Amino acid sequence: MSKPEADETFDFVIVGSGAGSLIAALMMRARSKSVVVLEKTELLGGTTSTSGGVMWIPNNRFMAAAGTKDTPEKAATYLDALQEDEAAAPGATRARRMVYLEEAPRMLDFLVGQGVRLRRMPSWPDYYDRPGASEASRTVTSELFDLRKLGPWKSKLRPNFLPFPVTIDEAMHLPWIKKSNAAKLVLAKMMFRILLSKLTGRQYVTGGAALQGQMLAAALKAGVELRLNAPVKQLLTDGERVVGVRAVIDGTERRVTARLGVLLNAGGFSRNQAMRDSYIPGTSVDWTNTAPGDTGEIILEAIRIGAAVGQMGETVGQPVTVPPGAGPIKPMLQGDMAKPHAILVDQSGGRFMNEAQSYVELGRGLRERHKSALAIPSWLIVDSQFVRDYMFLGTMAGSAKPQSWYDQGFLHKGETIEDLARACGLPPLALRNTIERFNGSVRNGRDEDFHRGDWIYHRWLGDPTLEGPAQTLGMLEQGPFYAVPIYPGDVSTFGGLVTDADARVLKADGSPIPGLYATGTTTAAVMGGRSPGAGASVGPGLAFGYIAAKHAANASNLAGV
Repeated sequence: MSKPEADETFDFVIVGSGAGSLIAALMMRARSKSVVVLEKTELLGGTTSTSGGVMWIPNNRFMAAAGTKDTPEKAATYLDALQEDEAAAPGATRARRMVYLEEAPRMLDFLVGQGVRLRRMPSWPDYYDRPGASEASRTVTSELFDLRKLGPWKSKLRPNFLPFPVTIDEAMHLPWIKKSNAAKLVLAKMMFRILLSKLTGRQYVTGGAALQGQMLAAALKAGVELRLNAPVKQLLTDGERVVGVRAVIDGTERRVTARLGVLLNAGGFSRNQAMRDSYIPGTSVDWTNTAPGDTGEIILEAIRIGAAVGQMGETVGQPVTVPPGAGPIKPMLQGDMAKPHAILVDQSGGRFMNEAQSYVELGRGLRERHKSALAIPSWLIVDSQFVRDYMFLGTMAGSAKPQSWYDQGFLHKGETIEDLARACGLPPLALRNTIERFNGSVRNGRDEDFHRGDWIYHRWLGDPTLEGPAQTLGMLEQGPFYAVPIYPGDVSTFGGLVTDADARVLKADGSPIPGLYATGTTTAAVMGGRSPGAGASVGPGLAFGYIAAKHAANASNLAGV
């Protein structure tokens, strides 16, 4: 087609407003380039803003400051060990993995230089027991952020899942308020901040909202153009080159052209049931915890102009349950499943995986098991010790559970294991045998079936007031017993557009589409189908947004644009 006429022209056009978008915008402004961010919903921040906002970045500045030794070589060994079939994961080439390890720490330095206040999580081990794994935390997150700094834009930031003024690591202490002095200290800090907020008008946010809020404040200061309610309908091309987008802005269709390129960072397709049916059959939009904009049409539009896709069957899995009247954020049960006195069984009443492994593996495990046995839903089984000592489905330890959960057949209860099995439609003898076998493993101090508790991460998810395997292994022996259905939920998809080490979108023949870049969950993940540690989605989203903007700006300098 001929070069389209423009209603507006910028150096760089960014579709979506997640973390990768805002850092790309900041990088472009640091190079004195004009940039616009087009967000199709009424709120900025995407799923990043609703999440913990954590970033998995090996060999980062905060590790060095703490005297924690890490190297790119060690991290590369770890990532190499996690790749099972590189041919099936075109987004996870070794070249992309290596450029991530090289550029992610530089990206972090750039963010700090933009005034974004970050901190290292004091404790968060890598997810897998593989060569190169780190028991020390490689994860970075945001400090708390005062929304007042956004001025009139404060109401435009998508809220976080955690409504309290505590950092993510502080929040992890709160479930232990009855058992831990550290938790009591966190509670005191939180109450002080709440009181201070009432006295001063401060509006603290945490997690991904704090990260996105800080970057939004920096972007506004830098002169980034931001458009809300601006869905992109089409990628505009001149020959093979992408030169802009057709978007609906303020209800009017406009052609926004880009001198240097277009960056796609519009999320995955978790909320598109038709795409789920094609690529992840047997799953539902009802089980996702992504932001509303995660609908995949940008991926389809890129496919229309020849983009390749890969890893479309992968998700950032997260086991969820759906209580009566559940809102947009469904309870995520990874933490519950890893506590003592809890197991997961399929509809035959049998265990089939390690309940204390990473959320991605739990989601994959549910879907894989369902291919050979009925496992959607599976059942989380706990005993009265669990209900007494631990938070359950977001309710406080020892508290009465809503009667509506029982009345509507969501939460099942049985005085004996057999009673519970019958209430859930499970074979009573099979469930009895499964629990007796698990209890035997607990007595022996080792889960011989699935090795739960063998790696530090399994135990880290459990009860920190206990020691060793007991942090995650506890017998189910005290009735009454309880059960809830578990589904393979997600916090996004892990498949999408195939990109190279410069974040350029590739065609099926491996050649780049000129002028088109992508990052975040719009792309086939650089980690393949695995999440090596906490923040393996947000971290790469930021890094490849940074890489894309650098590449486009450097190319323009070489061309004299």
